[in-house]
Amino acid sequence: MARYRERRQKRALMSEMNVVPYIDVMLVLLVIFMITAPLLTTGVEIDLPNSSAKPVDPVQQSEPLVLSINDIGEWYLNIGQTPDQAVEKDAALQLAAEALRDDPNRPVRVAADETINYGSVMEAMVTLQGAGADKVQLMSDPPQ
Repeated sequence: MARYRERRQKRALMSEMNVVPYIDVMLVLLVIFMITAPLLTTGVEIDLPNSSAKPVDPVQQSEPLVLSINDIGEWYLNIGQTPDQAVEKDAALQLAAEALRDDPNRPVRVAADETINYGSVMEAMVTLQGAGADKVQLMSDPPQ
């Protein structure tokens, strides 16, 4: 009878949860996110000037319209079919006008490389105002 009890105790069910498969799945997801996250950031590589200006409230109704100017003076709009290709002034004016016609309250911003002269930034702002933007914001990085 004692042997029967020993066998029965040895065969008792384990109530522990095996978490190894969950850890495997989490590691696979981590690797996938680490690989895809850098690919999701699209845009133009520019070096914004540093400023201690008050940040804009991030709560918005729609995605802002951003006109970027790189260090060699090329313009890029974050809208349209090819936001990573440079656009001419007339094309930028037309695309911005269409976007602002669809959503007149859309925030409009200029992101210019810090090495660009003031005249190029003013030309971009005037172009956006000609497209129908009431307010044009200048983008900068926080001080380091």
